[in-house]
Amino acid sequence: MSIKNLSILIPTYNDLCVKLVGDLRQQAEVAGIVYEILVGDDGSTDASIVAENRQIEQWGHCQYLIQPQNIGRAAIRNLLAREAHYDWLLFIDSDMTVVRSDFISKYLSQDGADVIDGGVSIGGDADALKGNLRYRYEKVSEHEHTVEIRQQNPYRDFHTANFFIRRDLMLSHPFDERFRYYGYEDVLFGKQLRADHITITHIDNPMGFNTFESNPDFVSKTEEGLRTLHTFQNELRGYSRLLTLVEGIHIPLILSIIRLSHRVFGGLIRRNICGSHPSVKLFGFYKLGYFLTLPK
Repeated sequence: MSIKNLSILIPTYNDLCVKLVGDLRQQAEVAGIVYEILVGDDGSTDASIVAENRQIEQWGHCQYLIQPQNIGRAAIRNLLAREAHYDWLLFIDSDMTVVRSDFISKYLSQDGADVIDGGVSIGGDADALKGNLRYRYEKVSEHEHTVEIRQQNPYRDFHTANFFIRRDLMLSHPFDERFRYYGYEDVLFGKQLRADHITITHIDNPMGFNTFESNPDFVSKTEEGLRTLHTFQNELRGYSRLLTLVEGIHIPLILSIIRLSHRVFGGLIRRNICGSHPSVKLFGFYKLGYFLTLPK
């Protein structure tokens, strides 16, 4: 293996990540490298989760860094990069699950790549989750996240859930800290790397996405992401399918009809997608209407 040291960085907010840290630590030990695992708690409000996560501090090479208040999704990642000690960084979202026994070693064997996106795989019990909107949405979209598809648009399809990067490169290309709320900080990061001619390599080395929030929580998170997209739409143009769709509608009457439909039926659609039998198609229509009715 050409890489001999590694900082594993896990930003978290109200997520229990003890098992994740334990599994990553075990793989790092087997790999025989110099490593550290830094968990950055971005002002979690659930005291019971914070208390349980504190056991991470008892393990060698592990730290649990608690922020007194939430600083935002971009800022917590930048902070972890600054706190890291080693040449290579592996960022993992705290709601991910280790699904490969060679996950760490596969990253360590990569040679010559500056930024690597390993991807995610969608898990979970299909029967138990048949009424879960996030699960159904991710399964419908799963084919878009294969390594073959991601390689076709390596910058637009970059995601922060599971990626590997040189520390010096991360420090010179930090996440834009204007992105305090949910969504799109990874998209702009990919755009910035493209502008600076830094290659993103996509490989098949996924983390598992096996836990899914409730339908109301997912809808609220999606609305927050749409507000982020609306705020930064000039910077994100060409990097959002929804923006491309909206800008492709050249007939003002159609846009007016969509806005009116959302104002009239948006509440009913929201009840469906927050309920026990959510429609993924209605979810897509709801997102379009919500975005178009945001105040300019």
